[in-house]
Amino acid sequence: MRYEISGTTMQTVAIDLERGERLFSQTATMAWMGDGITMDTHTGGGLFAGLKRAVSGGGLFVTEFIADQRSHIAFAPRFPGQIIAMQLAPGQSLVCRKETFLCAEMSVTLDIAFQQRLGAGFFGGEGFILQRVTGPGTVFLDLSGEVVERTLAPGEKLHVHAGHLGMQEPSIDVDIRMMRGFRNILFGGEGLFLATLTGPGKVWLQSMPIMNLAEEIARYLPGNSERGGNTSAIIGGSAAVGVLGGLLGSVLGD
Repeated sequence: MRYEISGTTMQTVAIDLERGERLFSQTATMAWMGDGITMDTHTGGGLFAGLKRAVSGGGLFVTEFIADQRSHIAFAPRFPGQIIAMQLAPGQSLVCRKETFLCAEMSVTLDIAFQQRLGAGFFGGEGFILQRVTGPGTVFLDLSGEVVERTLAPGEKLHVHAGHLGMQEPSIDVDIRMMRGFRNILFGGEGLFLATLTGPGKVWLQSMPIMNLAEEIARYLPGNSERGGNTSAIIGGSAAVGVLGGLLGSVLGD
């Protein structure tokens, strides 16, 4: 298997497959493919496995791509960002935010990961359930905006606006710290809490969380001024429609 990541803010990953090689992806991420590839959409390990993926922000179904002959396939994320290719060793894992997984070799396992701390689950911005990918094999992950990699030494801390945390090694401890200072809370615009990351381990930070993009777009939607600038209500309604659409898409195999 050979691959090439192309583009800047709207990247694609193009993969050349030899006969018999297989990949799997979330549904609706394949951009184009050659004639020698067969698609098979299924639950990826049974209904329970599909439900676990759905809870972690993925879909109920996955699509498997099998090369019947040497061929070519490409995948594209749904939002502006950067595709990260990771070669995972046997048993090596990464913990990712929801909807980070793009595609991977069949040897890679896609599962759910739980926030270890109660506060991180309630106030960390991603909820209690995240995605976990485990090797061996190559996995392609999609982070929003530009990506900055940081390696933390044992005991070293990094305070991050929760939406900017893309993925991390499992050795990173994630907790929540309340913003200090009355004026910072009221007028700083950063919210009440920051995620506190403690090493050792590596983290991947993203410059443009999807929620930030959604809030900016919502400001210009028709009727926003009539609602008194209540972007949260607009985003909440759009999110509900998105969840319903995603469920229907999964059931219909779209």
